[in-house]
Amino acid sequence: MPAPIRLRELIRTIRTARTQAEEREMIQKECAAIRSSFREEDNTYRCRNVAKLLYMHMLGYPAHFGQLECLKLIASQKFTDKRIGYLGAMLLLDERQDVHLLMTNCIKNDLNHSTQYVQGLALCTLGCMGSSEMCRDLAGEVEKLLKTSNSYLRKKAALCAVHVIRKVPELMEMFLPATKNLLNEKNHGVLHTSVVLLTEMCERSPDMLAHFRKLVPQLVRILKNLIMSGYSPEHDVSGISDPFLQVRILRLLRILGRNDDDSSEAMNDILAQVATNTETSKNVGNAILYETVLTIMDIKSESGLRVLAINILGRFLLNNDKNIRYVALTSLLKTVQTDHNAVQRHRSTIVDCLKDLDVSIKRRAMELSFALVNGNNVRGMMKELLYFLDSCEPEFKADCASGIFLAAEKYAPSKRWHIDTIMRVLTTAGSYVRDDAVPNLIQLITNSVEMHAYTVQRLYKAILGDYSQQPLVQVASWCIGEYGDLLVSGQCEEEEPIQVTEDEVLDILESVLISNMSASVTRGYALTAIMKLSTRFTCTVKPALLERMPVMEKITTNGPTEIVQTNGETEPAVLETKPPPSGLQPASQANDLLDLLGGTDITPVIPTAPTSKPASAGGELLDLLGDLNLTGSPVSAPAPQIAQPPFLLDGLSSQPLFNDIAAGIPSITAYNKNGLKIDFTFERSNTNPSVTVITIQASNSTELDMTDFVFQAAVPKTFQLQLLSPSSSVIPAFNSGTITQVIKVLNPQKQQLRMRIKLTYNHKGSAMQDLAEVNNFPPQSWQ
Repeated sequence: MPAPIRLRELIRTIRTARTQAEEREMIQKECAAIRSSFREEDNTYRCRNVAKLLYMHMLGYPAHFGQLECLKLIASQKFTDKRIGYLGAMLLLDERQDVHLLMTNCIKNDLNHSTQYVQGLALCTLGCMGSSEMCRDLAGEVEKLLKTSNSYLRKKAALCAVHVIRKVPELMEMFLPATKNLLNEKNHGVLHTSVVLLTEMCERSPDMLAHFRKLVPQLVRILKNLIMSGYSPEHDVSGISDPFLQVRILRLLRILGRNDDDSSEAMNDILAQVATNTETSKNVGNAILYETVLTIMDIKSESGLRVLAINILGRFLLNNDKNIRYVALTSLLKTVQTDHNAVQRHRSTIVDCLKDLDVSIKRRAMELSFALVNGNNVRGMMKELLYFLDSCEPEFKADCASGIFLAAEKYAPSKRWHIDTIMRVLTTAGSYVRDDAVPNLIQLITNSVEMHAYTVQRLYKAILGDYSQQPLVQVASWCIGEYGDLLVSGQCEEEEPIQVTEDEVLDILESVLISNMSASVTRGYALTAIMKLSTRFTCTVKPALLERMPVMEKITTNGPTEIVQTNGETEPAVLETKPPPSGLQPASQANDLLDLLGGTDITPVIPTAPTSKPASAGGELLDLLGDLNLTGSPVSAPAPQIAQPPFLLDGLSSQPLFNDIAAGIPSITAYNKNGLKIDFTFERSNTNPSVTVITIQASNSTELDMTDFVFQAAVPKTFQLQLLSPSSSVIPAFNSGTITQVIKVLNPQKQQLRMRIKLTYNHKGSAMQDLAEVNNFPPQSWQ
């Protein structure tokens, strides 16, 4: 076979691909050639082929078929083969695959190899992907290399020991004797890895933590030498000597000094030196200062040292780097509870961060600002936070409003200030105020007895003409209903009273009820307020508002007209043979189906006859008050009596409503798609031959339930249609149950029916929607 192309040529060829399909074709072609070479046991080019395979693996293409070839390269005596083989093992193998077990003997042999670089390869591979079984088998060899005089091997053995401890924590004591001597090494690489090993052991074992606390003076001496030593080219980073080692030592000191007075006292001086002598003009110095601050705040340090640490974080807040400011805010938020006064000194800088453009910084600043609020600064901090609430993004408003409510409740200097602050939040945050805030605010207002007149007057003026702030309208409605008599009395000591009549108060509540911005909960508050005012207002709301309802009368049916009523979820509809008046609009929300289905010759519902209602002096209080005279004077003209329609099931025992299904009208399948099947069965009304009753049955053959099922229909204008409530909104899976729904169709001209249907439901976590047209109705159903 010809020699395979080199890795460099392969990379150059792949980079010339103009499309992903072209690149994929090149990769597949090269993989086929590599497979052929592997099958022929070509030892000459195995190393080159595995190297190309690793490159393709890094591009995201499958390369698992090269795992055994990596093991063959590891077993080779050539260093170049071992290097590629171990690299392939680290990339392609992990402990979940059985192939890696075959490597144990090879790694053991290479750990005892005469060449340090081969030993280094074995240590790196074991430290990267060694399983717990491999670590148990090879821990002895790793421990031996920790004691060697070769710095190159000691640093790699220390990192490998970290992996062994993570996999097999009970082997920790094996490395204890060798670890004690690692801190005496002058090589920075060995020092760095030894500190990492010590940190791992202290974090995993309380016994090791207590044992290594005696090393604190030695760690302090190493850190002092680093910050006091002169320029060292091989360790210098932006003018700082080995910042990576400094950070590692600071982290280890933080662990050793936690909850220990002696260790903390031994490291106080060096921490102060690091905090004062580290250059802050470069990011390297900021990293060391940040670790120093964390160590100071985590150990039992002196109060002056803690103030120094917080001042460092305060300087971070003035940095132009957003990451440094965010880190400072997060750290201050963790320490504000223990060092509240020290953080208070930086309050103005923290408040300025509320104006930052970065949303992460803004959120941390908001949380820290609330943590700084106390009885002494509550007025000033609330002023700043209310300004922030007015200008912040929508995602902050809910949290900010809740924080202001809690802070005001805890530190309010007076009840009037408390209520004014709440009013400001309600008018600023609007509908972003959380639902639980409304009952809490109502309880606060209730407990402030002397402020009732002031509060109801402020709330009344706040909602005049603006009902968009739903929590504000809810609280205002409750207060108006509870203290409406105080509002109309014109008595308010805290503020100049306003003159409000009872009619004006009712007009406001009426406007809340009819506003399209009012939620159902808000309308409930307004209704409750109206009922309360029926006992508080003397001349406007009649007591008849809450009287017992009159007895409903039945109306007999004759001729072509049939009166029916739904089960209470929709308004009653009258089925007539004559067409509806031209000025009436359809009375159901199913009219929206017209826009979805298209066409102007389709009507989805039957119009209902309107009811008349007399005018009243206090304004129409919607249909809720009916024909009550709001002024208390007699009505000029009696309202027409509206007959009560019978329920659908009335009279079933004495007279059957429909013919039996076996009347000869066959059923049809109106829809069958995606596991949803809808069948139509037909009946004809006894009382009106022009009315046909269609019963739909919806079944589900899939493995999951269909929920929130809604069936809508529309018919031509020559027909009239009424949809009754379905038996359920969930269609069980596996055809284990059905949903039934009744459709009543009036067809005075005996024409063939054409129906358009719309289906919506949730299935497998997705919202489904479909439109269909049904034209195969049996002729017998309209004859």
